[in-house]
Amino acid sequence: MELDPLILSRIQFAFVVSFHAIFPVFTIGLASFIAVLEGLAFKTGNPAWIKLSAFWTKVFAVVFGMGVVSGIVMSFQFGTNWSNFSQATANYLGPILSYEVVTAFFLEAAFLGVLLFGRDKVPAGVHLFAAIMVALGTFISSFWILSANSWMQTPAGTELRDGVFYVTSWKEAIFNPSFPYRFMHMGLASFLTGSFVVAGVSAWYLLRKREVEANRKALSMSLWLILFIAPAQLVVGDFHGLNTLEHQPMKVAAMEGNWETSSNVPLLLFAIPDQANQTNHFEVGIPSLASFILTHDWNGEVPGLNEVAVEEQPPVAIVFWSFRVMVALGMLMILFGLAGLVLRAKGRYWQTPWFLQGLRLMSLTPFVAVLAGWFVTEIGRAPWLVHGMMNQADSVTPSLTGGMALFTLIGYVVVYAMVFSAGVYYLMRVLYVGLEDSSIDEEYGDDRPKRPLSAAHVPFEMDDNDNRKPLNQGGH
Repeated sequence: MELDPLILSRIQFAFVVSFHAIFPVFTIGLASFIAVLEGLAFKTGNPAWIKLSAFWTKVFAVVFGMGVVSGIVMSFQFGTNWSNFSQATANYLGPILSYEVVTAFFLEAAFLGVLLFGRDKVPAGVHLFAAIMVALGTFISSFWILSANSWMQTPAGTELRDGVFYVTSWKEAIFNPSFPYRFMHMGLASFLTGSFVVAGVSAWYLLRKREVEANRKALSMSLWLILFIAPAQLVVGDFHGLNTLEHQPMKVAAMEGNWETSSNVPLLLFAIPDQANQTNHFEVGIPSLASFILTHDWNGEVPGLNEVAVEEQPPVAIVFWSFRVMVALGMLMILFGLAGLVLRAKGRYWQTPWFLQGLRLMSLTPFVAVLAGWFVTEIGRAPWLVHGMMNQADSVTPSLTGGMALFTLIGYVVVYAMVFSAGVYYLMRVLYVGLEDSSIDEEYGDDRPKRPLSAAHVPFEMDDNDNRKPLNQGGH
């Protein structure tokens, strides 16, 4: 069987991006949470806030490290697999990605060292400032990355001459039509991810009655944020959908599984798209609701996929089901926010076992929702790499062979599996020890971190009675 370098390159980049995306979407929200904890600790001096900040900073260190390692190779793939695209877009994407490194990554790297290692070495105000700068750096990074991605979705401020994009307006290119909606949507997704992970971990500790005061505070903060952010995400998603309908109608058609341009289009709850025959099987839908959601008019017209040739349609089934997974999980998040509000009124939000167990399970759902959303965004753009201007087939490296692409794909899968396994193992060790590790220096002397990831050093383990005991580490 002949290996297609284009298909393999698409799979490879999709794998790398999907693996990488779960880390920054968590660290962006977590960095802001840590900054708030540091502010509360600075203002009140309450040991509970200090314990929480110290613990979640360790988690941040591990996840941030995994995000950096998994993200570095993406830039190399532009040259190895998509050299035509890199050459054509270098006038815009080159500076944008450089700005991300200079303005964001340097900021994060500089102040992350202070945040991780400086708690007892710098004034409390400086440590708080470092936490704020790290949080700000994560948002600046997402600003530039999402601007670049949004430009590929809705190109503006450039013109294509002789196969090369030239910038005519940096303002229009950076703040392209879909960028504001995409940036808000991703920012809220980051807060939701951080909130549900913190809530899930805090719920696990509360079920085991560990550090009840501190974890109750963390759970309370997370539930308040979920209560407001989850519905806000629904509203922003609606505006984002309307923007997508205007600029990328075929993506919306694939999301809705709509083949014929028509009015009174139903919202399909279930269907099996058949792209070969340009139809759906086993449709279950709500009459006219898709028209109302997309056009705010029950009789509104929704574009159909048959407006373009089959080869210009995105893979409908993946986009269709990814969109429904994302929306279903979003609605579930709203329900948990409301349940938390009801239980809070009864004073039972941190003492109700079924709710705490549910939050533990919900801690994974934001990552699934984010990946589903990225599938909708990226696969729904196919076959375009720069929408309407440069397709995927014209963007791949001409000299790339199927064998070369397959070899590197297998290599990435193996290496990333090793990185992920090691990272998750270390992260589980941090979570297992919990907040009890905050007094290490007073009890066991000075054991300062000497390496970046050693800021998440775990010198203890828990016995069968949930009591902490030192690990056997050469005298500790």
